[in-house]
Amino acid sequence: MPYADVNGMSLYFEEHGSAPAGSGTEAPPLVLLHGGFGAGESFAPLLGAGGLGEGRRVITVDLQGHGRTPDVAGRPMALETMGDDVAALIKHLGIGKADVLGYSLGAGTAARVAIQHEELVNRLVLVSMPARRDGWFSEIVAQMDQMSEGAAEFLKDSPMYALYERLAPRPEDWPVLVGKVAAMNRQDYDWTDEIAALSVPVLLVFADADGIRPAHMAEVFALLGGGLKDPGWDGGGRPASRLSVIPGASHYDLMFSPLLAPTVLSFLQ
Repeated sequence: MPYADVNGMSLYFEEHGSAPAGSGTEAPPLVLLHGGFGAGESFAPLLGAGGLGEGRRVITVDLQGHGRTPDVAGRPMALETMGDDVAALIKHLGIGKADVLGYSLGAGTAARVAIQHEELVNRLVLVSMPARRDGWFSEIVAQMDQMSEGAAEFLKDSPMYALYERLAPRPEDWPVLVGKVAAMNRQDYDWTDEIAALSVPVLLVFADADGIRPAHMAEVFALLGGGLKDPGWDGGGRPASRLSVIPGASHYDLMFSPLLAPTVLSFLQ
């Protein structure tokens, strides 16, 4: 199995897709980062014919304590350190610059890769991620505040646990993962200044029934120069970054929308 020894941990990754060689116009590799309690294989529906893996090299990653990547004892879970892990993987693979896409927890990790290691990122896709903790609806924040390791037993009835039990090197560590994710989600943060300072093109993707406030979606787009003025009849004033709101989707099923892959591909291409 492909593991990379980075930052004192064994990070599991897989390579997918097909990059035509010899044309001199190969697309940058695409790194995919899953959501909380997920794994790299969660992206399988997006990698089929006509999907994100067509015509490019795709690397899926199991983040700290998720999927086949074992947890690191004594190391808290933080988006900043997981961003460093992914940056170290990009360097380990000798990719140079990569496009990076993350969903939810993975989007937070992808954002930190770009903020902390912008020289490694070509284009950035953030799916369902606020720039501040209060970008979530208040009821979501309340749920995060109440969650703890004690939820592990209740969550054993979920598809998330079924995935973890099948893939994890130590399925008995499920309560540890739940506790670390819960502790991370209780931390306050505000990345607005750091996101506004990014120079790489960013695609923001949200669901029209997301857990993130619509006003905050517009706020994050404005940080990237979007929605501040009319671009002109020829589009010359259009920002490099884009905003997409996928209809008929929520935070929980956005990754299964048939509209997601073509939306991302049009941005990356």
